[in-house]
Amino acid sequence: MNALSDALAVAIIAFTRLVTGAQARWIGCAPTPEQRIYFGNHASHADFALIWSLLPDTLRRRTRPVAGADYWERGRIRRYLIREVLRGVLIERGGHARASDPIGIIVDALELGDSLIVFPEGTRNTTDEKLLPFKSGLYRVACRRPEVPLVPVWMDNLGRVLPKGDVIPVPLLCSVNFGAPMRLQPGEAKAAFLGRARQALLDLAASTRSH
Repeated sequence: MNALSDALAVAIIAFTRLVTGAQARWIGCAPTPEQRIYFGNHASHADFALIWSLLPDTLRRRTRPVAGADYWERGRIRRYLIREVLRGVLIERGGHARASDPIGIIVDALELGDSLIVFPEGTRNTTDEKLLPFKSGLYRVACRRPEVPLVPVWMDNLGRVLPKGDVIPVPLLCSVNFGAPMRLQPGEAKAAFLGRARQALLDLAASTRSH
């Protein structure tokens, strides 16, 4: 990062923590400096910024959000933030219309030793459902790099801080909860793995209500 990128990173961290009032709660693991894939529920464009902001500095510097190029490549400011400040891994969305392989791009980032932040639902959840069904991407990445632990991250209230269509956050206390790591088991089928990963997030959500 250059001086401007560093200053903007500090500003994003401070603003995100101020608006959300959130603190990281490491329920199932400790914030150790090992490569991980953090996978969370997805309710707003601020989701990965919150997870990223609440990581300890040593982890944050080696953790990159996976984000949709169609949103973040619109305009010079967004492009600069995602590329130079957040160091995002940009992937194309759109199924067969894609010109590049998003799984290959994600795996390439893992090959560099970075940790990643991903959202297996594939899009923001604006329904009344607690959690949407997971897309296949998490399974495909786990098949390629089964040794990298997957850490569920449950966020409460963030969708109400930055609702869909809004650009100005509404201050509201949030919580960000890190659960126990999991891995793809040898021979585990896609449906079984995705169901287990989704249930890990739902179980984490249920456990946070008792704290």
